[in-house]
Amino acid sequence: TKSQKPDLWLFTMFSSRSKVGHPHPGQPYKGGCFIAFLPDNREGQKTAVLLKKAFEQGLTFRIKSCDGEERVTWGLIPHKTSWHGSKARNGYPDAHYLHKVCTIL
Repeated sequence: TKSQKPDLWLFTMFSSRSKVGHPHPGQPYKGGCFIAFLPDNREGQKTAVLLKKAFEQGLTFRIKSCDGEERVTWGLIPHKTSWHGSKARNGYPDAHYLHKVCTIL
C-alpha cells in the first residue's frame, strides 16, 4: 500500500477581547496556534469542505477559562492534531474519524 500524505491545516488565533454573546463580553482572551491533519484523499477533501464551513461559522474554536485566564481552545468538533499516534493520541490511524466528523458536521 502506498503511504498517504497528510493535508496540514494551521490556524493562528490572535489574542483579543470577547464579543457580545460570549459569557464574559469585553474580557481579554489569549490566542494560540493550532494544527490539524486530514488525509489527502477524496474522503479527506470532503471533510475539509465541511470543516471550512464550520470554521467560517465560528464553530471550530471556543473561548474557555483555563488556570484563571480566558483562552482560545478547540471547539466541540474533533480535529486530529497528530499524523501519528493513533486514536489514543488524537492521531491516525483512526478508521472511524472521517465518518464521525462528517456525521457531526
